[in-house]
Amino acid sequence: MRKGRLIARVAAGAVALSAVLGVATTSTAATSDTPPKGQNCWATHYGYIPPGSYTASGEIFDNNKDTAATSLSRSPQLPFGTKVKVTNVANGKSLVVRVNDRGTFGWTPSVPKCLDLTDGAYGRLGGVLNPDSGHIVVKEEVVQ
Repeated sequence: MRKGRLIARVAAGAVALSAVLGVATTSTAATSDTPPKGQNCWATHYGYIPPGSYTASGEIFDNNKDTAATSLSRSPQLPFGTKVKVTNVANGKSLVVRVNDRGTFGWTPSVPKCLDLTDGAYGRLGGVLNPDSGHIVVKEEVVQ
């Protein structure tokens, strides 16, 4: 009986979170692991990366540039060099980031993560690094 209640509470929480984010819980995007076009999603930030590390595109990682990683399982992939306008829905701040990396995260209706931003880009959008807010709710728009 307790397990059933827990499952019901988790499901209700996911529906409530989806409503706040503007994500449909029955979206077919969950099967393709790609955020539905025009819907809100989460942007996180890298955190500490050792100096001299490389991105998946072969660039030396710079945690202050306006760059981002997308999911390895995103379909279709955003090619390296794609520019994406990211807007923080809480404060209206936006900037254009360039995709130069891939991450192992995936989009789900309950955790609609779409981008992993550099700490610099995350902060410029109003994300809080200390204490870490975890993610910001954004809209993404491919601009090139």
